[in-house]
Amino acid sequence: MDFDNENRIVSPDLNEVDSDIEISLRPKTFSEYIGQEKAKENLKIYIDAAKSRGDVLDHVLLYGPPGLGKTTLAGIIANEMGVQMRVTSGPAIEKQGDLAALLTNLNDGDVLFIDEIHRLSRSVEEVLYPAMEDNALDIIIGKGPSARSIRLDLPRFTLVGATTRAGQLSAPLRDRFGVILRLEMYTPEELAQIVKRSAGILGIAADDEGALEIASRSRGTPRIANRLLKRSRDFAEVMGNGVITVDTAKIALGRMEIDELGLDLTDRLLLTSMIKNYNGGPVGLETIAATIGEEAVTIEDVYEPYLMQIGFLSKTPRGRIATAPAYAHLGIPYKANDDNGQQKLDL
Repeated sequence: MDFDNENRIVSPDLNEVDSDIEISLRPKTFSEYIGQEKAKENLKIYIDAAKSRGDVLDHVLLYGPPGLGKTTLAGIIANEMGVQMRVTSGPAIEKQGDLAALLTNLNDGDVLFIDEIHRLSRSVEEVLYPAMEDNALDIIIGKGPSARSIRLDLPRFTLVGATTRAGQLSAPLRDRFGVILRLEMYTPEELAQIVKRSAGILGIAADDEGALEIASRSRGTPRIANRLLKRSRDFAEVMGNGVITVDTAKIALGRMEIDELGLDLTDRLLLTSMIKNYNGGPVGLETIAATIGEEAVTIEDVYEPYLMQIGFLSKTPRGRIATAPAYAHLGIPYKANDDNGQQKLDL
């Protein structure tokens, strides 16, 4: 069985189908941005202080799971500072010359947003260091004994880096960011506000209870909430009166096989396979992958994080283990395992 995460409705990653809609839904100012209160309040202070000094904002690193609004926050930073934003990504900057071209085309005060910044190559990073610290670009001209270095002055700019894997950033790069902010998962109440706002922009009728029902199954991620909203609209228009109520939302999400905790068919298959085939574990990652027909790296990067976050899966030195709450959610009687992975008998 082969699961395409890009087309998975509860995937937090951006896909081509949703990209245009998502851009139209992005807030442009802090007043429109819902959630992430700590990060938002700190950014407001840093931006106001920089503007009062006539200075540029310190370089900002935003990290956290995908779909939480890192790109949106970068756009808001540029809007609040009254400057332009140039957008690129770590994999797109293949050579030092690519980065040099981006930096030399910036205007004074501009924001350079690099998504997936942890995927920059080391050679490109080395060009970035003097640019971030001294607003300068060191270029090597020639080869061998005749090679010489030329330093070009750059306009003042703010680098906003976004990553889902802050631990993979090199220490020299991480230390050059003056502002480091972690984005947290959203509460259902915050997501319900986002669903209502998105519904208004898209011209979708949704009441408070219907919005909350969608929000509660969105894995704490606005991108998923907006995707579920659009899909639920279709069911509301065909099977209801065009309004997303709690009943129509439940019908729509049920048809999409998304349960009350936001688990989809693949999540439940993974857990069920562990429980029924391997007594709930411990079981190795490669074994799970072979059982459900999925690549091990996909399971580790895509499926496991949310299951671990809600306490349904745990990692041990001997393998993965399905926890008691996972059994309860799936309606399977739970018996704890002994050290050999065998279920204990009640004596």
